[in-house]
Amino acid sequence: MSAVRRSVSVLGSTGSIGVNTLDVLRQHPQAYNVYALAAHSSVAALAQQCLEFQPQFAVMVDDDAAAALERQLHGSCDTRVLGGPAALEEIASADGVDVVMAAIVGAAGLPSTLAAAQAGKTILLANKESLVMGGHLLMAAVRACGATLLPIDSEHNAIFQCMPVDAGGVPSKKGISKVLLTASGGPFRTWTTQQMQQATPDQACAHPNWSMGRKISVDSASLMNKGLELIEACWIFDLQAQDVEVVVHPQSIIHSMVQYVDGSVLAQLGNPDMRTPIAYGLGWPARLASGVAPLDLVATAQLNFEEPDEARFPCLRLARESVEAGGTAMAVCNAANEVAVAAFLDGAIRFTDLPVVIERTLERVTVAEPTDLVVVELADKQARATAAAILAELGGITHNAQQH
Repeated sequence: MSAVRRSVSVLGSTGSIGVNTLDVLRQHPQAYNVYALAAHSSVAALAQQCLEFQPQFAVMVDDDAAAALERQLHGSCDTRVLGGPAALEEIASADGVDVVMAAIVGAAGLPSTLAAAQAGKTILLANKESLVMGGHLLMAAVRACGATLLPIDSEHNAIFQCMPVDAGGVPSKKGISKVLLTASGGPFRTWTTQQMQQATPDQACAHPNWSMGRKISVDSASLMNKGLELIEACWIFDLQAQDVEVVVHPQSIIHSMVQYVDGSVLAQLGNPDMRTPIAYGLGWPARLASGVAPLDLVATAQLNFEEPDEARFPCLRLARESVEAGGTAMAVCNAANEVAVAAFLDGAIRFTDLPVVIERTLERVTVAEPTDLVVVELADKQARATAAAILAELGGITHNAQQH
């Protein structure tokens, strides 16, 4: 590791990825300094992080929260507080930043991730929606502006580790026949469709292996998270949907695999802890201590694999079909899912209504060519409005079901 400290902006610092990123940075104070931290509205959590890491800037997307943070930090640290979505782009593209951890959940993370790419930064990508919505735009900016994109999702990080890459971190498909994307199966892996109709948000968020936010936990339960990861893998590694096979692996020890034409299969294994891929991204091409305990294979004892059941988990099929449709179909799929998940978490629809909302939205919204961010954002807006209308159509049935 160079003696020069690298400056890091952590976008989404109060979420699970952000907290784990700061934990890894805390272990390497001589190698990194925190340039900026950003959150949506968690004032108390961001204030505590600012007091510890003393960043130059703190951003709160919510303006009222920004004002509250400024009052809380007044006189206790020199961090400058900024408010609003545009401030995210500022701290992602600033001259003083070397590395950007892009960990904002959902579509809101795309503009700042794109700004980091256009500024030629090293991007640690934990916001899969940036690629799902605007993969064409983001990857084009990475190539054109000399940015380095390092995937932080444990599965894509595993694939990256198992693929040959050039000096600039660009993965090569040479000699590869297939990518095997592992899925835990989530909390409902063994549930029937009838059981899932009665599933509560708390049950959906009770992931057996990972500690995550509620939105991504629901995505994991529906396998939409794996569908979004399939889309992400196609963009990062320049693959077609048929090149990616999803394999359910309940232990979450093998994070993904790469199959080569000579019959070899390379796998990356480790305990299910996000600090491992975060440390890999921060240190790349070197390795950093992450604080994660090494894997005990004897204690692990058994590794199981099974095919995903797309009849019970149709979200995976819908994501694959959106890749095959191309254009803005992936952005539409993502937007409809975000609207549906929010409704489920609010108790407005059943868990099994998630794919219904997504599929109907995909049927109704016209796919366009994503020539620029305006086109992508328009598709996102249209999809959200359409999904909201579909929720209203479902409302009577699903609300009654929730009263059961």
